[in-house]
Amino acid sequence: MNIDSRIKFRHLLCFLEVANQGSLARAADKLAVSQPAISKTLKELEELLGASLFERGKGGAALTEAGLAFLRYAGPCVQALRDGVNSLRVGEYAASSARLGVLSTVEGALLPEVVRRLHQRHSALVLSVVTGPSAHLLSQLRVGELDLVVGRMTDSPQIQGLTFEHLYNEPLTLVVRPGHPLLGRPLDADELERYPLVLPSAGTTIRKLADSLFVQHGLRQSRLRLETLSLTLSRRYVDSSEAVWMAPMDAVRADLRKGLLAELAPQLLEAGGSVGICSNASLPLSLGAHWCQEVLREVGQEYRQGIYP
Repeated sequence: MNIDSRIKFRHLLCFLEVANQGSLARAADKLAVSQPAISKTLKELEELLGASLFERGKGGAALTEAGLAFLRYAGPCVQALRDGVNSLRVGEYAASSARLGVLSTVEGALLPEVVRRLHQRHSALVLSVVTGPSAHLLSQLRVGELDLVVGRMTDSPQIQGLTFEHLYNEPLTLVVRPGHPLLGRPLDADELERYPLVLPSAGTTIRKLADSLFVQHGLRQSRLRLETLSLTLSRRYVDSSEAVWMAPMDAVRADLRKGLLAELAPQLLEAGGSVGICSNASLPLSLGAHWCQEVLREVGQEYRQGIYP
């Protein structure tokens, strides 16, 4: 199907504003036009597309399934055009930017490689990275404070109404420092319980997977626990103690290869939770955020194929 040349930029702007405001009246105020003009423009767009984009009612205008589908493309299209115009106005090497929310699961290997490739390919890109629990990052994504959130978050209630794109599965594994007393012999549940345990923070998606793994294998969690999403704190504590760390494989893969950490029980490797990109389809992405999406997908495909890391 060819793009109908009768679809104009004003149709897209009108559609996006109504989607963002949830009301024809508020959209009209925002665009400084009359409400009948907004209604007429929407009607034209719906006729051109052959689909109803909004359900109108006393509570405002809610996107239909067709409207949600169209929103995924209309927002990036308008933003890309704006970015293109701005690049011509301010010069070829004007900086683009992207704001990423990053969960601890991707800090170790995925994100550094993504940043390396982005800076290698784009001469002026500023990446702002915020870390934290999924609930906090997704709430920032919802209100437009972040462009994308990357990590494990599929079980978070805050993901409702947002768009999640799977990249790859990443397992959890039990690791300890070299020379740990539990290494070199069969894992014993009673012995494991005597050592401090490092776990992800309670209530997070990755913690639910860790808890499930313990239950599946009949293991009990130690009463001595460090619960944190900080990879740096977890790594340093394990290195200086006899603690056992339930770690995302990305965070420890390099140290395992170098012999700086050891897997305690490789047979307990968790099947792998879904790592992916979460976005807010109701808000347009900047050009820099589009670049991030492209490289995240590229590296994610290499993960799935076993090419990287």
